[in-house]
Amino acid sequence: KHLYDWSYEQTALRVADSLVLRQFCRVYLQATPDQSTLCRWANLVQPQTLQGFNQRIMNLAIDNKLTRGRQLRMDGTVVETTIHHPTDSRLLADSVRVLGRTLTRAKTLLGSGTELSKEWFRNRQRSAKRTARKIAGLSHRSREQMKSHYQRLVQTTQATVRQAERVLVELQNQVADEGHDLIEALQTFLPRAQQVIDQTVRRVVSGEKVPPAEKLVSIFEPHTAIIRRGKVNKDTEFGHKVWLGEVEGGFIAQYEVLDGNPADESQWQPTLENHVQLFGRPPRQASADRGVHSADNEALAAKLGVKRIVLTKPGRKSEARRQYERQRWFWRGRRFHAGVEGRISVIKRKYGLYRCRNCGQDGFERWVGWGVIANNLTALGKGLSP
Repeated sequence: KHLYDWSYEQTALRVADSLVLRQFCRVYLQATPDQSTLCRWANLVQPQTLQGFNQRIMNLAIDNKLTRGRQLRMDGTVVETTIHHPTDSRLLADSVRVLGRTLTRAKTLLGSGTELSKEWFRNRQRSAKRTARKIAGLSHRSREQMKSHYQRLVQTTQATVRQAERVLVELQNQVADEGHDLIEALQTFLPRAQQVIDQTVRRVVSGEKVPPAEKLVSIFEPHTAIIRRGKVNKDTEFGHKVWLGEVEGGFIAQYEVLDGNPADESQWQPTLENHVQLFGRPPRQASADRGVHSADNEALAAKLGVKRIVLTKPGRKSEARRQYERQRWFWRGRRFHAGVEGRISVIKRKYGLYRCRNCGQDGFERWVGWGVIANNLTALGKGLSP
């Protein structure tokens, strides 16, 4: 009875913390789903569904006259994936660790029914981890010593890959049904381990400069892209670039998870076209950072019917261009556009878009979609509140 008495707040908190109360918690006298059940249900929601959900929220905002889409400001940001800082030694050690523990599970499953010797199930995790630590403790001046350690770590990983390939054949022949999970794990991580070996040999042993598009920075999140935007405090980021289009009222009318690290200039046209499709007319004012400026983008916006195009031209400017950007409406547009940085800060700090906690490409897009929807629902609630 003390749970509803504010004078016994501390007692209520202690009781609520107990495992017994959590197990028998009820919502409207019904049992609550388990956490794993809720996570499984959440994974059923597809990114396309969240796009439609966000469009429905925008339609409600338009119907209630909370926004008219007259001002559009767009910008991009990077949402990072949950990975450690990628190095070749760590990626090799991770590959050995994942394949090694899978081999241990396969040995238990196969038991005495296999003709393979114990050497095929050997777990080389300790050896790989020890070598990776030696590499991490070396400075860049010890290149020859570091190269020899890398060669040893590559050999350890290659041996583990050969074991995993042989055990995979044995699993498929002996226990295809019971070992479905192990077979799937080996089929998933074997190509990634081979790619890590290939890029390490090319970069460290051969001295080749591997292009970012051909690099694997995580065997667990292989979709992670290497993004460089010239930021002073963070030169390189690992995740995906997300492009946002915000209208007045604090609503993010559209968002897009981009592949790789495309130029911001290429996002101007699709953002304007999607805005016209959503609102039925072009925005009166459209703005973006100077990296989006180009003569073609300005001509496209004028062709669509945008009256005020707020794109600062980078580099050297002619006298006519300087006079154009000194107009009062242009300065007002620049001040309005500066607010998009605040919106990005809010969705990162408040709605979790600083780092994605979901797994996989679809999980990443779901994480971004829920963050945008949470922001728009908050703006919708504030606008509808008396």
